[in-house]
Amino acid sequence: MKISAVGVASSDMKKTAEFYGILGFDFSNADLTQDHVEPVTPEGSTRLMIDSNQMIKDIFGEEPVQGNHSTFAIEYSTVEELNNVADKLTRAGYVFKKEPWDAFWGQRYAIIADPGGCLVDLYARL
Repeated sequence: MKISAVGVASSDMKKTAEFYGILGFDFSNADLTQDHVEPVTPEGSTRLMIDSNQMIKDIFGEEPVQGNHSTFAIEYSTVEELNNVADKLTRAGYVFKKEPWDAFWGQRYAIIADPGGCLVDLYARL
């Protein structure tokens, strides 16, 4: 068993793609006018699925609501790479829930919400 995909909801596909593009996802072949978008990911990686809020509402009968703890994490190769991504996010106007810090469990760690409110953990091993 493995987790093969993570899904997030979006009220603004372009803004959501911009955010995940800063994190390193490739949207060069994505049609951001669609209700379901998946960036290109490396072979063997977990897929990211972005669905419009309207599509989620059509499927479940209610608007998507983000939790305050469920997250997924993106691992970066180096602390420098993580810090670079964090700087790009800050310059783009995104606000961290928890700024990058050196966690006692041996990782440089940060927590940020995507434009739809989904929490994303970013980390690199120290």
